[in-house]
Amino acid sequence: MTALDSPARHPAGLPGIQHLNRFEDGEHLHSLLWRMGDGWRMISSAVLGGGIGERAWILNTQVAHGYRRTDPDRHLADLARAADAHGPGVGLMTAADVCDYGFAHDGGVHAVATAGLGVRGWAASPAEGTVTAPRAGTINIVATLPIALTDAALVNAVATATEAKVQALIEAGYDCSGTPTDAVCIAARSPHSDYEVHAFAGPRSLWGARLARAVHAAVRDAAEK
Repeated sequence: MTALDSPARHPAGLPGIQHLNRFEDGEHLHSLLWRMGDGWRMISSAVLGGGIGERAWILNTQVAHGYRRTDPDRHLADLARAADAHGPGVGLMTAADVCDYGFAHDGGVHAVATAGLGVRGWAASPAEGTVTAPRAGTINIVATLPIALTDAALVNAVATATEAKVQALIEAGYDCSGTPTDAVCIAARSPHSDYEVHAFAGPRSLWGARLARAVHAAVRDAAEK
């Protein structure tokens, strides 16, 4: 996996997004890598590094359409290792071209979204419980906040980001709440750092409102591309 020099696409205020590319399964594929470093705690639904914990990097990688590997966590870990990303991190994947990401910021909150909307629908669907392997279309959301959040507030932040995502999709003309494989990663400062710890991240709280606006704008930007 090799890096692409693209400083113009680095959102201000975020650790630089490193653009990576590789050839795999006969396709030219891209990835986005955030090297966050120490002092970050994340909550994520990602297959690699999901849950809540200290994380040092985030990888959002494109995979081939018709992805069939049954060990995506190992695949992501191998890609991160090849990119020289060390320590615990979060790995997300999508069939969308991650170079076409949407970006927005609001009051210190930064959000990046990649949108693969070929397979989409409503969350409450008769398809519940089917055994068909999900296709890797996927809306991936990565957002960072410059403050610390309690565990409950981190969970609240995921709900806020999801509500903002659905609002953006509807406004962009999509009759859906997302795709079957959407994933999210919210990064906030560690509570044991010098940053103030906040207990709320709902859409009417100060930081939740900023998160909602940033995610809404990023998802709409990505969806309209």
